[in-house]
Amino acid sequence: MKDGKVYLVGAGPGDPKLITVYGLECIQKADVIAYDRLVNPKLLEFAKKDAELVYCGKLPGKHHLIQDEIHTLLVEKAQEGKIVTRLKGGDPFVFGRGAEEAEILKNHGIAYEIVPGITAGIAAPAYAGIPVTHRDFATSFALVTGHGREEKGQDFLNWPALATGIDTVAFYMSVGNIAYISRKLIENGRKATTPVAVIEWGTTDQQRTITGQLDEIATIIEREGYHNPSMIVVGEVVNVREKIQWFEEQGLALS
Repeated sequence: MKDGKVYLVGAGPGDPKLITVYGLECIQKADVIAYDRLVNPKLLEFAKKDAELVYCGKLPGKHHLIQDEIHTLLVEKAQEGKIVTRLKGGDPFVFGRGAEEAEILKNHGIAYEIVPGITAGIAAPAYAGIPVTHRDFATSFALVTGHGREEKGQDFLNWPALATGIDTVAFYMSVGNIAYISRKLIENGRKATTPVAVIEWGTTDQQRTITGQLDEIATIIEREGYHNPSMIVVGEVVNVREKIQWFEEQGLALS
C-alpha cells in the first residue's frame, strides 16, 4: 500500500476565518484530522463526513496524547495510505512543535507539507489595535515563550537583549509568570513605565484587552482575572491602541 501524506497546518489565532485558503483545503480533503486544544472547533465542520477526528490537546483531568503518541499517530495513519491533517493553533513552526513532527515524518519516509498559519503574537495585537512594528515606535519585534522560571531551571531567555535590544516583545503562555517577566525586564534595563497590553482570547468574540505599565501589569492581570490563552505585548506600540481600537469600536469584542 502506498503511504499517505501529512499536512502540518496552522489553524490561525482563533477566528476561524483567519485560516489560510490552503489550510482550509487540507481540512476538507483529510481522512484524519489531529487537532490541538486551541483550534477553533468550527474549523472541524469543514471536514469530510467520514473523517476521523483525533483530539491531541490537554484538558485538566482528562487523558491527552503526549508528543510521542502524536508522532506515532501521524506515522501510522499515513502508512495506512491516509491523508492526515495535523491542525495546530496559530502557526506550526511558532511554538507548535511542527519541526519535530516534520522530522519524524522525514525519518519514516512519509510525504509531508508545512502550511503556515497566522500566529497569535501578531494577530492578537492587531485585533487589539496594536501594530507590532511602527515607523515611529518599533523597528524590531520578538516572539518569546515566557513560562520558564529561574527557580525551576527553565529560564533560557536573554533578558538583557529582550530588555534593551528589542522594541516590541510578544510573550506567549506567560500570564502566570508575568510578575517574574516584568521584574527581569526592569532589572535588565527596560523602563518600569513601558506600556504593556494583555489580550485574552485574541481574535475571538471573547477577546478582551487590558493595558498598563510594566511595573503594575501583574497586579492588573490578577485584579481583572485574565487567564490563558492570552498574549502579552511589551513596548511603546501599545500606545497606538488609543487611536485604533477597531475591534471594540465595531462591537466585536467584550468591553
